[in-house]
Amino acid sequence: MKKYDVIVIGGGHNGLVTAAYLACAGKSVLVLERRPRVGGAAVTEEIFPGFKFSMFSYVVSLLRPEIIRDLDLPRHGLHILPLESTVTPMENGDYLAAWADHDETRRELYRHSPRDAEAYDEYGRLMHFMAQAVKPILGMVPPDPTSFAPGDLAGLLKLGKHFRGLGAERLHALVKLMTMSSADFLDEWFETDVLKATKSASGIIGTFLGPRSPGTAYVLLHHYMGELDGVFRAWGFAKGGTGAVSESIASAARSFGAEIRCDAGVSKVTVRNDKAAGVVLENGDEIPASIVVSSLDPRRTFLQLVESHHLPADFVSDIKRFKFRGSSGKVNIALAGLPTFTCMPDSAGGRLHRGAVSISPSLDYVERAYDDAKYGEFSRRPYMDIVFPSMIDPGMAPPGKHVMSIFVQYAPYHLNGGWTDAKREAFGDAVVNTLEGFAPGFKSLILHRQVITPLDIERITGLSEGNIFAGELALHQLFFLRPAPGWAKFATPVRGFYQCGSGTHPGGGIMGASGRLAALTVLKNGR
Repeated sequence: MKKYDVIVIGGGHNGLVTAAYLACAGKSVLVLERRPRVGGAAVTEEIFPGFKFSMFSYVVSLLRPEIIRDLDLPRHGLHILPLESTVTPMENGDYLAAWADHDETRRELYRHSPRDAEAYDEYGRLMHFMAQAVKPILGMVPPDPTSFAPGDLAGLLKLGKHFRGLGAERLHALVKLMTMSSADFLDEWFETDVLKATKSASGIIGTFLGPRSPGTAYVLLHHYMGELDGVFRAWGFAKGGTGAVSESIASAARSFGAEIRCDAGVSKVTVRNDKAAGVVLENGDEIPASIVVSSLDPRRTFLQLVESHHLPADFVSDIKRFKFRGSSGKVNIALAGLPTFTCMPDSAGGRLHRGAVSISPSLDYVERAYDDAKYGEFSRRPYMDIVFPSMIDPGMAPPGKHVMSIFVQYAPYHLNGGWTDAKREAFGDAVVNTLEGFAPGFKSLILHRQVITPLDIERITGLSEGNIFAGELALHQLFFLRPAPGWAKFATPVRGFYQCGSGTHPGGGIMGASGRLAALTVLKNGR
């Protein structure tokens, strides 16, 4: 049996990034993926004949530009198409829109509130600076504030100098963003409810929190850091769906010599003399390696792949306390035609469908959606983030027909009585019935629908509790605390065993930063 320098467990986008960087550095690398295709939650599948869907993750923005550059992903097929707008239908038949044209957006805001139109640019500048302030953290291995090791002290000093250089006003704003609720933070800037609701929605995505929950302002900032072509806050759609992102990274990894095997689930990591020595596949095959890297979430990495006696008891306790609490669902719909929204009836086939549609008409609407989940039920009138990929990339659907991607909050993993087929369909009905109120006749256009609950996400992708970020982006689970105090540097208590998934710093989204930092750590440590 061939012995590899590195085995990467899991072919999600972070695992593929790690493999590509290590293979580029000359390591012999094997990626083992349990499913028939690579990508994890970033996959494109033809669920219904002729209709292709980004099944789980659906937009691209956070993918680090240095990864695109280092791996030359455009040469391997990556092509990002921009989303042109966000339209929020209101319950009174009006709408709020943010367009690609800045002046047009400003006029739109002025229609709702002259004060908010004036504040909008200043708010945008602040968030740009805040994103720039946090951006360096995305590219660094978190220093341990409890350590006196020279590397940690140097890292903390560098971090302190960075934050001191922000100036008092921006540092105060950053502290607010790290601690406030998105609703309270936005209240300080705007008066238009629908504007605050739509912006606050970025603070709840993938979290079991409502817009009025402290800590959601940071999640808002996390989603604000998207870069496309160097432009902050630019969201896009990968031509071919998010699976095309994963395939481009896999292609880059193969070009550097990495080997990728699908239908090859790993049952455990082999440990000899307190050091990782390889893996055992689900079919019983053993594959030796000098280093093993897991891109699975922390629960699966440490509580399933490694026998507990190889790990410190306090570390195991910390991992058991690591919170997932999946709260997001997905509804993928094949359409006979485009729905007409009451708020913009003349937009059929036009601008509204080439961007995103946000069902977040008021802060109370979004908070009430959370109230349902808080007490163990799916939202009867959920928050939804909707895109029509076939309007941006016609190859996603047959001619004249369309695909519709609906990200939904809230669908709690821990549903009262558990998820059943009937409850899954009832959840899908709640989504469709809510949309029918904003786009009458929508139901009649549905050819097929796929409803995905957090339980389905866990079953298909392996993400614990269906959390799309492989662990909540809560303040107590970020930076040097992700996934556990003292173990945020990608190494683990087992020598030669590393982690590289979204459950590590800096967190989730199709970002690839965890995978890159893990690879750089492995190369630095040399073992």
